[in-house]
Amino acid sequence: MPTLKDVLAIIMGGGKGVRLHPLTAFRAKPAIPIAGKYRLIDIPISNCINSGIARISVLTQFNSVSLNRHVSRTYRFDSFHSGYVEILAAEQTTGSNDWYEGTADAVRKQLLQIQSASPSDVLILAGDHLYRMDYSKMVEYHWANDADITVGVIPINGEEVDRFGVLKRGDDGRIISFCEKPKTPAAQSAMVSYPDRNCCYLGSMGIYIFRAGILATILNDNPDFDDFGKDIIPYAVGNLSVFSYEFDGYWRDIGTIRSFYDTNLELTRHDAAFSFYDPQGPIYTHARFLPGSILEDTNLQDVLLGEGCLIKHASISHSVVGIRSQIGRNCVITDSIMMGADYYDSPNHHQPIGIGENCYIQGAIIDKNVSIGPGSVIKSFPRGINDDFGTWAVQDGIVVIPKNTVIPAGTVIEPGMTAKQLGLPG
Repeated sequence: MPTLKDVLAIIMGGGKGVRLHPLTAFRAKPAIPIAGKYRLIDIPISNCINSGIARISVLTQFNSVSLNRHVSRTYRFDSFHSGYVEILAAEQTTGSNDWYEGTADAVRKQLLQIQSASPSDVLILAGDHLYRMDYSKMVEYHWANDADITVGVIPINGEEVDRFGVLKRGDDGRIISFCEKPKTPAAQSAMVSYPDRNCCYLGSMGIYIFRAGILATILNDNPDFDDFGKDIIPYAVGNLSVFSYEFDGYWRDIGTIRSFYDTNLELTRHDAAFSFYDPQGPIYTHARFLPGSILEDTNLQDVLLGEGCLIKHASISHSVVGIRSQIGRNCVITDSIMMGADYYDSPNHHQPIGIGENCYIQGAIIDKNVSIGPGSVIKSFPRGINDDFGTWAVQDGIVVIPKNTVIPAGTVIEPGMTAKQLGLPG
């Protein structure tokens, strides 16, 4: 009987992350900061460590420098521990000149390295979800059912059904049908699992456990299978023993700017459904030796505050304020995410990193190392509006200021501005 030491976890580094642009302009999706001090990749790695799965490989390709740096600096096991967290970067070889073409193709191209670890089973994870899960329970369920593949699933409602792989299962938990992102009413109604519930569908979490030999056979015998959800799982349901493992805890897919924004702001509430600290399952991240934050005559309400911040005479509500954030006098910030900074000194010195005095910011995401000049105003746009203005963007009405951007003093970004004010032609 295998043990957890025989399980290898594979965390997908994600694709180009178009739906999270411009946060993904300079980084991979799993490297995006969350909750003021963490990165998304910290979630699956921490879950693995807390579950007793200590052999972890992260597959990376797009904009992977910051992700690789964070993983290599943060997750170092000592020489007396058999576990590891390693980076498997996309590469061109004598056998293949192509980059990763999908989730399954990424695993196929790293199959030699995976097999060299001699795992009994392979746990496939995404790097852009927020949740706390004990994978050991899913692994034990997988073994107890003698399954070839086990898919982690969660109840979802009708509004979300076209964004997920949706499945139906038998009374024994075996998956009997699977549909990737059903669009039509007929396809959706055919996949209802719980007619008497609001969350009446079962959606795939993008978490899979494969018998290692089964995974290798599928990938080698089907070179045109590039994606787990679109290709491998539908094929496996009709040909192999595929079971579902239902998860009943908190889980969020951070796949869009809107979901990233809403999830972060949920965390600011005192009764938030998810906490980053649990004595039985803490979320780990890079250790930074920063001082406590200094707040001078400042009013905070429902604020998630990182360490090393300096805030003077400000009013902040329903917002996330990341590490090393500097906020000037008489600023009002609400319903916003400020990711903070990688350092304190400004590279140009004429306008320091952070938010200058007398600024009003509402409904915005301020990426790292941004400098916003004094007297600037930023307000959210109506939902559904999307546009890119170069130094800033609007995604589903949320104003996003990209990393390292300098916003001049007195800048105004708000709905109802003219094309000329917005920097548009005509």
